[in-house]
Amino acid sequence: MTISFVFTPPATAGLPVVGTTEQFPVRRIYCVGRNYAAHAREMGFDPDREPPFFFCKPGDDASVVPVAAGTTAEMPYPTITANYHHEIELVVAIGKGGRDITAEDAPAHIFGYAVGLDMTRRDLQMRMREQGRPWEIGKAFDHSAPIGPISMIAETGEITSGAITLDVDGKRAQSSDLTHLIWSVNETIANLSTLFALQPGDLIMTGTPEGVGAVVAGQTMVGSIAGLTPISVKVI
Repeated sequence: MTISFVFTPPATAGLPVVGTTEQFPVRRIYCVGRNYAAHAREMGFDPDREPPFFFCKPGDDASVVPVAAGTTAEMPYPTITANYHHEIELVVAIGKGGRDITAEDAPAHIFGYAVGLDMTRRDLQMRMREQGRPWEIGKAFDHSAPIGPISMIAETGEITSGAITLDVDGKRAQSSDLTHLIWSVNETIANLSTLFALQPGDLIMTGTPEGVGAVVAGQTMVGSIAGLTPISVKVI
């Protein structure tokens, strides 16, 4: 039976895959909150190893900003904010679904890795936090997820360490190492899969290190993670 929709469904957001002409189709974007101890401290929280918590960004082509290798993507300064923050993150792309995945089995569910930015309307996020309300208006807005090309785990091997940095107009703003993740990638996948049935096309933004800060129109951010394709994004 052919399904007829009342209007044309939106296009699927896609991210380039390194070494191929194919696109990785995005389904959902899960984000891990406060997964580096130093960032937890700068946000005013105790970095003790409590169970991870998650929030989501839309996986549609309004929120996802694909950043091709060797290019500078442009995205608009968002509305209703005066404190627009960068958060550099390792993005994990899921290629095999599952529920209640063990940390030991997690690598078998990983398609690959990419560099991403969890862009944040910090003033709106903090206002919602203070009122005990959800964060969506601070985290889940249009153009909030610039993400670079995905490198397949078959090519990179399992990524558990490496420098993660962000420069704003050539000045270093964030700098850490993936070994400083409070919850490793495999542990994060294991925990998340108890809450949601993961599916191919899901992305996990694994948290940001210290040094988050505001950017304004005209500034360019360059994010890098050792072994992955860097991204360059300009706010317009």
